[in-house]
Amino acid sequence: MTIQNAARPEAGHPADSAAPMRETLRQMLAVLQEERHALAGLDLDLIMGCAANKSVLCGTLAEAGNDNIDEECRGLLDAARRLNEANRRVRNLIAANVSSRLDALTGTTPLYRAGPQAHRLRTA
Repeated sequence: MTIQNAARPEAGHPADSAAPMRETLRQMLAVLQEERHALAGLDLDLIMGCAANKSVLCGTLAEAGNDNIDEECRGLLDAARRLNEANRRVRNLIAANVSSRLDALTGTTPLYRAGPQAHRLRTA
């Protein structure tokens, strides 16, 4: 996915100060959806591309500031937060699964055990 010019006013909306932010947030939602599909397919190249696109869009949003937030932008922000959190959980599940599989393949257990006891480093 390529990032479009966030400063372009969208058709159907009057030219207002929130239009660039609105467009950037829509692009962010599209990237987050694409990231979700990439995670589901374990497509590393696409995951990395989404990470780069999100970084650029975050920079654009940081430059925009908080002055241009209207109700529609708040809704888009909320949707982006929810989708990003869902993607984060999927990434964490994938990482935990990979760790578990690696431990099973090597016949080792995690170095630290969680629980009420103090954490101890296990020796081989």
